[in-house]
Amino acid sequence: MSTLIATLTGLAPFLMYFGTALILLMIFMSIYMWMTPNDEVALIKENNAAASVVLSAAFLGFSIPLASAAANSVNLIDFIVWGIIAGIAQLLVFLVFRRFYPLVAERITQGEIAVSIKLAGLSVTVGLLNAACMTY
Repeated sequence: MSTLIATLTGLAPFLMYFGTALILLMIFMSIYMWMTPNDEVALIKENNAAASVVLSAAFLGFSIPLASAAANSVNLIDFIVWGIIAGIAQLLVFLVFRRFYPLVAERITQGEIAVSIKLAGLSVTVGLLNAACMTY
């Protein structure tokens, strides 16, 4: 019984970090979807695989460094700061990609999967690098 009680002492910090992570994820995705000219949710409801790939990769690309920030942070404030930094890095990736592919929104709307996979791969790649650089 004492082992169970000792184990459950970590429940409060878990809930704080997990809840904060979910809030940061929702904020990030709201900003991301606001920045994109597409209505990804509507496109996905219309079975647009290109929009689904890009939106899923944006989730994943942000979640990876967010997980690293949670694992490496010294307190909740530290986690939030590094979560915000991770979000900014991921949003910048999208903005830079749009400079090189100015018609990306139209191509995603048309369901072009190739450009979507490229953007998805870039989002996940930067997320992995972002996460790796958060080890301090």
